[in-house]
Amino acid sequence: MTIKRREFLAASAAAAGVAGLGIRPSFAQAEPTYTPESGASLRLLRWTPFVKGDEEAWLANTKKFTEATGVEVRIDKESWEDIRPKAAVAANVGSGPDLIMCWFDDAHQYPDKLVDLTELANYLGNKYGGWYDGVKGYASRGDTFIAMPLTAIGNAVVYRDSHVKAAGFSEFPKDTAGFLELCKAMKAKGTPAGFPHGKAVGDGNNYAHWLLWSHGGKMVDEGGKVTINSPETLASINYAKELYATFIPGTESWQDVNNNRAFLAGQVSLIANGVSVYYTAKNDPKLAEITKDIRTTNFPVGPVGQSVELCQTSSLLLFKHSKYPEAAKAYIKFMMEADQMNAWIQGSSAYCCQPLKEFAKNPIWTADPIHAPYARASEKLRPNGYAGPLGYASAATMADYVLVDMYAAAVTGQRSPEDAMKEAERRANRYYRV
Repeated sequence: MTIKRREFLAASAAAAGVAGLGIRPSFAQAEPTYTPESGASLRLLRWTPFVKGDEEAWLANTKKFTEATGVEVRIDKESWEDIRPKAAVAANVGSGPDLIMCWFDDAHQYPDKLVDLTELANYLGNKYGGWYDGVKGYASRGDTFIAMPLTAIGNAVVYRDSHVKAAGFSEFPKDTAGFLELCKAMKAKGTPAGFPHGKAVGDGNNYAHWLLWSHGGKMVDEGGKVTINSPETLASINYAKELYATFIPGTESWQDVNNNRAFLAGQVSLIANGVSVYYTAKNDPKLAEITKDIRTTNFPVGPVGQSVELCQTSSLLLFKHSKYPEAAKAYIKFMMEADQMNAWIQGSSAYCCQPLKEFAKNPIWTADPIHAPYARASEKLRPNGYAGPLGYASAATMADYVLVDMYAAAVTGQRSPEDAMKEAERRANRYYRV
């Protein structure tokens, strides 16, 4: 390494991002430095972006890192559904990408295969106002960071305002009862809703967990005992059946891309999605009419009486099989510092929500009213393992789509609501009894 590169690594945090957005870093904790190994190169596997600016900003930041350090970083992409199995294979066989952008609590399935990132995470948390508890929980066990919290991807109801009004609603319903009536009225007008009951990593899980939690149900209690077979769950299934009857046909096979496509094709007028669907419309002149008509709002509140939502989260995994762990830590550190993180959040156009509290100051969150329901995704998310601890069982239960499958089986008539609950209970117990 040249003197210039050594100086960069030693001073990267001090030089990164303190100007322009009011960041006031604290230096209470010594800044860690990571010297890339001789001849180091890295490979990162990330999820296919739904917002072009997300990828463009990430690649631009990566180029800056390579220019400063000489470390080449190869970035590969996979569909959302393929990231989880690819990460599991890499962990189990001990080879593959050095770094992977994983989903939810995947890191808890193989913590012994991951490099301890506690030193770096504590430095970043201390410097940038602390981590949001939800994203931190997905990446840590006790006081140890087994991964680096990266982002929460907000999920909100996206709808055609004129179609809601044509259905007889002057404002969007705030509770689940009113929401059901809206969906019935929209179906009658030929402008139906559509929510995925297929194995959609993001949208399917977000919808299923909202159904459950909004009615007071939960997969497990505080001690990790499976409690999915309950009156509250039954109420949520019966509600889901009524909603499903208002949907466009075929939602039981939808994955993460399908509701976007159906909405932009004018087949449905109400979905739940990230802000990506808005920007896809906004960037296509042929969809100008839809763009002007799009509105966003948070999910309605159910009988439980409070807003309870899952949010897609992603963490950076650094595997022990990496030949260049110091280079990988230097890369993570660089990408998480203010200049790079703010550029990525801004480039993502409110799609990727910050994991560190200081970055809530990013002006993207107030740049467009459409962004408002997504602005607090990291702050308000409830982890999928609620109300129990995150770990192997919660991660495996979600990876196996236990909750998603329960609703799909019931709403399509494959099982009675009671049998669907019993099957979900049986499957969840396979993991929670290990």
